Amino acid sequence: MKIQYLGHASLAIEANGKHIIVDPFITPNELAKHIDFNQLKADYIVVTHAHQDHVYDVEALAKLTDATIISNAEIAGYYAVKGLKAHGMNTGGKFSFEFGSIQSTIAFHSSSFADGTYGGDPNGYIIESEGKRVYIAGDTALTYEMKLIPDTIGQLDLAILPIGDNYTMGAKSASIAAEYVQATKVLGYHYDTFPPIKIDKAEAKSIFFSRHIQLVLLDIGEDITV
Repeated sequence: MKIQYLGHASLAIEANGKHIIVDPFITPNELAKHIDFNQLKADYIVVTHAHQDHVYDVEALAKLTDATIISNAEIAGYYAVKGLKAHGMNTGGKFSFEFGSIQSTIAFHSSSFADGTYGGDPNGYIIESEGKRVYIAGDTALTYEMKLIPDTIGQLDLAILPIGDNYTMGAKSASIAAEYVQATKVLGYHYDTFPPIKIDKAEAKSIFFSRHIQLVLLDIGEDITV
């Protein structure tokens, strides 16, 4: 799987010949102005929760690419009413798609659309494809349930964790989360976009290094292969 960082909590994933965009918040992000939104490829759009900094470009991208939106039942229903293709799931559920499988996990956060519509429970997702397993935590606090992931699902090849603090875990809690999920390699996201989530990157890497975990921080547009 190839994972490209599109800024904030947005990711472009290539898996088994299919293209997945996670939480598209690209056009409003001043840090991602060099990303050409109209050139993005998407067969699927995965949405972790309904906050504007995760769904801002969902509708436009789905119309542009005819992608299927994968999210919780409430978010999927919200977009289905708009005439978009959507597949609803819920916490703990797993489903197989053309790219592989995806399983919903617990995320402790909140979730509502900008218009006030209830966005259901937030989720993380575990994507399995091409013999690899990647955990996308979504916006979440540190939670003891993370320990269930390696015990019940299996060893991860990469964990993608929020590290910006204020709205989600900071680097210290995220490093503990990495231990909980038994990840030796973490891709950090959800940082630097807004003043409350600006981080010291060297300090964040040092916190993870102290636990013998590699923290990868990509430039926007850069990618990593697992």
